[in-house]
Amino acid sequence: MLATQAISYGVLSLCFLILFNAERRSSFMKWLCNFLKGTKPGESNRRRPRVMGGEQSTLWQHEPIRPKREEPPRPDNEELDRQIALSLAEDAKHPKERNHNKGENDEDLAKAMQDSMNMNPYMPHNPYGPAQALPRAHRVCGGCKHEVGHGHYLSCMGMYWHPQCFRCSSCTHPIRETEFTLLGAEPYHKLCYKELHHPKCDVCLQFIATNRAGLIEYRAHPFWGQKYCPSHELDRTPRCCSCEKMEPRNTKYMSLGDGRSLCMECLDSAVMDTGECQPLYHSIRDYYEGMNMKLDQQIPMLLVERQALNEAMEGECRGPHHMPETRGLCLSEEQTVTSILKRPRIGGHRLLDMRTQPQKLTRRCEVTAILVLYGLPRLLTGSILAHELMHGWLRLKGYRNLSPEVEEGICQVMSYLWLEAEILPASTRHAHPSSSYASSSSSSYRPPSSKKGGISHTEKKLGEFFRHQIANDTSEAYGDGFRTAYKAVNKYGLRQTLSHIRLTGGFPV
Repeated sequence: MLATQAISYGVLSLCFLILFNAERRSSFMKWLCNFLKGTKPGESNRRRPRVMGGEQSTLWQHEPIRPKREEPPRPDNEELDRQIALSLAEDAKHPKERNHNKGENDEDLAKAMQDSMNMNPYMPHNPYGPAQALPRAHRVCGGCKHEVGHGHYLSCMGMYWHPQCFRCSSCTHPIRETEFTLLGAEPYHKLCYKELHHPKCDVCLQFIATNRAGLIEYRAHPFWGQKYCPSHELDRTPRCCSCEKMEPRNTKYMSLGDGRSLCMECLDSAVMDTGECQPLYHSIRDYYEGMNMKLDQQIPMLLVERQALNEAMEGECRGPHHMPETRGLCLSEEQTVTSILKRPRIGGHRLLDMRTQPQKLTRRCEVTAILVLYGLPRLLTGSILAHELMHGWLRLKGYRNLSPEVEEGICQVMSYLWLEAEILPASTRHAHPSSSYASSSSSSYRPPSSKKGGISHTEKKLGEFFRHQIANDTSEAYGDGFRTAYKAVNKYGLRQTLSHIRLTGGFPV
């Protein structure tokens, strides 16, 4: 009521001044306009709104006006009289500016009076009120494409969503958590995103942990791509002695009883005894004969256990042996070797009832026998036989005093070419660089696969891995020697390369 009385008194005073002193109203109008419009934002008696709730449930609470103690409020009538007197006195000092902007001040006065009459004294002007919300008709859900009406909704990725429409791109269930993962324009539950994109260990089947720097650290096989935690290299997790894959926790490898393990894929084509290996051995001898490299002597071949092979290697004085384990050996000394006579029986995940037989090997030529480690897949066994037969061929043909890089290098080439003949179609081998035997009388010969009915996809993949092992060997004799020999054979052909080795002891360049 006090504010209403002040406004009424100001209006009556204004009418009195207009009747008796029209010429001096100019500057007074400015003050009256300001008075009628109310105090400016930011002054002490301004009532500011307090926003409560969300966009559609905004409440306003008016704080009580607290007068300042150091300046007690004056009665409104006295304040009005004082301002009128000050205005008249100021107007008398500047008589030349009385009529300046007279019409503009009149309009301001009229507008201020009208606003003062319409103003609700109990609802102050609110310059800090909430911005005008987007009309409901323009809020379209990014999921169902329907209008977002009253009630709860989400605002994310520049769109509005019904809570039930904001769903995980993986499990399609609504995302109700306060945190989620965004991949491009696709939202995910944090656990769903981790399940999809955080690497899992192929051995323990758990998420690979981060290291001290917060980075995901793991090992990966260079050919198979098997990912595993670094700790499995130290916790004695079994590794297949053939394909090098680590044993997953949800499967079991076959134990060969000599510290070696064999995965189920490699076990499927494993060669287990000497009699079973004989057809493969003869097919590789035929392969050599087709390459115009016939072996005239009958060299014995035995499949042996790991211990027997290591004992024979200790008694053999010739050449370097591939580390960390030797899988084959071309003997030139007389020895007694224990060979596997009968294929062992499989019981659970172990080999049982293995029958062995000691055999006295006598030297009838430069080569006494060829020994191969038992329990390896057919293609790996064959590549070892092809390698060791090349050692025998070189010795029988009078190649003397060759360096390890030259002898092991050309033997690895023969192993690699035999694998190629086994796993690649004949049409591919004709065009493949590794089958280029320029200047060789055997260039027209392409031996068929030694396995009747062809090979399975799994066995073919194993053959590709064994070729990968040969090509990427890091040792000086087997790795560097192979790459130099392979380059020479592709450039000059196998016959010319062997002739150059006989004459110079090295590869042609």
